Amino acid sequence: MRKILIANRGEIALRVMRSAKEMGIATVAVYSEADRNAPFVKYADQAVCIGPPPSSQSYLLGDKIIAVCKELGVDGIHPGYGFLSENAGFARKVKEAGITLIGPSPEAMEVMGDKLSAKNAARKYNIPMVPGTEGAVSDVDEAKRTALEVGLPVLIKASAGGGGKGMRIVEHIDELGEQMERAISEAQSAFGDGSVFIERYVAGPRHIEIQVLADNHGNVVYLFERECSIQRRHQKVVEEAPSAILTSELRAAMGKSACDVARSCQYSGAGTVEFLVDENRNYYFLEMNTRLQVEHPVSEMITGIDLVKEQIRVARGEQLSFTQDDLKINGHALEIRVYAEDPANNFLPDIGKLVTYRRPMGPGVRVDDGFEEGMDIPIYYDPMIAKLITHGKDRDEAIARMVRAIDEYTITGCQTTLGFCRWAIQHPAFVSGDFDTHFVKKYFTPEVLNSSSEEEMLVAALTAAQALSSKTGSTASQSSSPEKQVSQWKKVRR
Repeated sequence: MRKILIANRGEIALRVMRSAKEMGIATVAVYSEADRNAPFVKYADQAVCIGPPPSSQSYLLGDKIIAVCKELGVDGIHPGYGFLSENAGFARKVKEAGITLIGPSPEAMEVMGDKLSAKNAARKYNIPMVPGTEGAVSDVDEAKRTALEVGLPVLIKASAGGGGKGMRIVEHIDELGEQMERAISEAQSAFGDGSVFIERYVAGPRHIEIQVLADNHGNVVYLFERECSIQRRHQKVVEEAPSAILTSELRAAMGKSACDVARSCQYSGAGTVEFLVDENRNYYFLEMNTRLQVEHPVSEMITGIDLVKEQIRVARGEQLSFTQDDLKINGHALEIRVYAEDPANNFLPDIGKLVTYRRPMGPGVRVDDGFEEGMDIPIYYDPMIAKLITHGKDRDEAIARMVRAIDEYTITGCQTTLGFCRWAIQHPAFVSGDFDTHFVKKYFTPEVLNSSSEEEMLVAALTAAQALSSKTGSTASQSSSPEKQVSQWKKVRR
């Protein structure tokens, strides 16, 4: 494999290109008109504009991407995540074109791309499942019987769903019919598939996922777990590895189950098996993501394994160069997603120009991004600016480094999630490890950020007043004290 095309954009495109360059592999970028001046376009050995900004007219044009591959003599395609990364139809076309997809087979994507077929495949290996229907349900009476059998509350979920779409919690049996109708309608609209199923609602769950790697020679390993329970709108914001709650025995059991899920669909490459863990530390299979995850860097930091390089090696037909016994957890890693969003306004996108953009640096700090100072954040795509990752000898050091890195990260021109993430990782529930997927709902209000911001401004005002007093040689009789000045400022602010 001498040349690969990255069918993606932004930070993940740049991240893949860097690993490819270290392997001596040439890279090709495809980009929309909105990304013409993006860093990943400049970094690639070759770059081709494939259309206007909307992804439906550019990054989702599988046939056009394949045509570029043929024209430029590309050997393989790395799909990153999002866009075409889990599109079995695209994977099949790539294979038919004689190009290697750096990812699993179309068949594995199809099995794991549907939650019901994924559960059916995993059942053959006795993977723990949340009690519920084994197939899609459309009859309300049947759904009610299931709900009463497994116990309320229950969760209605779209079979082809993701990101919280087509999902409804039902606490009272007389609400089930209406909520089913809404879930089916939303699933049909979002995914073109209205199939839904019902399972018992796991209260206060942890969202823990296992990173797996599999080759085409029957070898499967797991690279331990990632804790992904801090979410907003069912989307992850803070991730860490390893989890603060897993014992070595539970880690081994979940790792074996994850490898068995990969075996159930003859998986190849890097994938992630997601589980729910309840308050009694029982775990249940949720789904498998048949691609590289956004949060993969934390697994790389604690294992020393470059997952992109391993994906490429597996795609070239090589065997994994290490076994499960070779893998060890080294320290602790955190990742926060830096979004152009306003946490004080329900995390709504806050697109703008990066007037100031300064990355943090120093020991144990990694930034995966795709922007430069002065660039506009396009309105057409996910508003993630960067991923900020820290690594330390233990969890406390990783958290301390993340706080320091957030403080060093300077972004102006738009609102970001930096302040929210700083607050979240210093919250007593997070520090203690006693939190679940309801963290944001339980603890977060916009006021906590306003309070934190005001305290910082107070400190800055006091410091400035003291510096001014020292410089001018002012005395208490000549002017009010710094503390009194700050008090007056605070009064005006409120």
